[in-house]
Amino acid sequence: MSKQNDKPWAGRFTEPTDAFVEAFTASINFDKRMYKHDIMGSLAHARMLAKVKVLTQKECDTIVRGLQDIEQDIEQGNFTWSTALEDIHMNIEARLTDRIGDVGKKLHTGRSRNDQVATDIRLYLREQIDILQAELKRLQQGLLQVAEQESDTIMPGFTHLQTAQPVTLGHHLMAWFEMLQRDSERLMDCRKRVNVLPLGSAALAGTTYPIDREFTARELGFDGICLNSLDAVSDRDFAIEFTSAASLIMMHLSRFSEELILWSSAQFNFVDLGDKFCTGSSIMPQKKNPDVPELVRGKTGRIYGHLISLLTIMKGQPLAYNKDNQEDKEPLFDTIDNLRGCLRLYADMMPQIKVNRESMYDAAKRGFSTATDLADYLVRKGVPFRDAHEIVGKAVRHGIDSGKDLSEMELEELQGFSSTIEHDIFEVLTLEGSVAARNHIGGTAPEQVRAAIKCAQQRHT
Repeated sequence: MSKQNDKPWAGRFTEPTDAFVEAFTASINFDKRMYKHDIMGSLAHARMLAKVKVLTQKECDTIVRGLQDIEQDIEQGNFTWSTALEDIHMNIEARLTDRIGDVGKKLHTGRSRNDQVATDIRLYLREQIDILQAELKRLQQGLLQVAEQESDTIMPGFTHLQTAQPVTLGHHLMAWFEMLQRDSERLMDCRKRVNVLPLGSAALAGTTYPIDREFTARELGFDGICLNSLDAVSDRDFAIEFTSAASLIMMHLSRFSEELILWSSAQFNFVDLGDKFCTGSSIMPQKKNPDVPELVRGKTGRIYGHLISLLTIMKGQPLAYNKDNQEDKEPLFDTIDNLRGCLRLYADMMPQIKVNRESMYDAAKRGFSTATDLADYLVRKGVPFRDAHEIVGKAVRHGIDSGKDLSEMELEELQGFSSTIEHDIFEVLTLEGSVAARNHIGGTAPEQVRAAIKCAQQRHT
């Protein structure tokens, strides 16, 4: 018997597949990671076939034991994967038939590799979303820990990377927390559309067997079933949606990375990253390079590329399934692997960051960060805002020329710009007074930061 005739679909063919074509079209090298999910789906399918009397209970029990033995073989490294058998599905089915005989050939009744692979991917992605959610939560908890410790720590807030107004580090870190909270919500929303069962759609049109798709969905923990067989086998929206959500998470991590890279530089000296998350230079002994944040920043483009790949794979496909869809797995798997790694590293790194409070405070005193407070002071004294803006601008110009911050000027100097200014101005121009004055929901006042942290902790218990 020829090698071609060993393939489950070989009946229609008269000559073997070209060896290079066989290798080119095989997916086993990357889809074998879904073996647990493929076996899980097959177990549920076999039990459903027994329920509707397509299989006898004895046949079902034999198939179940065979599949469980195969899973154990794979986990123990006693399973040889064959490129000739193309993919995870045919490798496991062929081994099942070798192990239990012809009854193994009955397992594929009422299904196709088209709905089988769609089911496997959804099962795998659902599991990975739950793992990613746990890492996201761990990172958020680390942020809350540091934010609570630094709720009173004053630093410069920036726009255009120029000193803008003083803020607390706790407030800044809670901005990162809010980004991750949206990410978590997006993942949970995406999971709802992942957790729908395509199995039972067969190749594209459904099946003539009296299947019970609701039973299979319950067995596999799906929330519902795909309602159109054509769409069920060809849909990869859920993978694209996940990769889009992953791209947003990576964008946020990249923004965190950019700030940590700047903050850990000698020029900023705001933070010190743990040694275990940095490397040195082969030639410059003084160097401590923030490699983890830099690599996370770099991997962001890689994930963006996977999103574009998946969109491009799908954009030209007519209904229903096409071989193009084999190309969905490597971008999806690589996105999952890299996102999980980045989140794990950040969750490990965050609680170990050391904060240089003095450097942050000194930086906040530079750049006239309380200029807006002076303008607000004048407005409260009855000066129109635009006039106040101009007055403060002139005072800042004087400060630049004289090398003085607004808080370092004498009262007489400040009154030279507006007679409205009185001695109480110095309560306004302190960094502490500036941040404390933003005492409203969403503001940077330490009191509000602690309230925000408490609320977040309650949500995450």
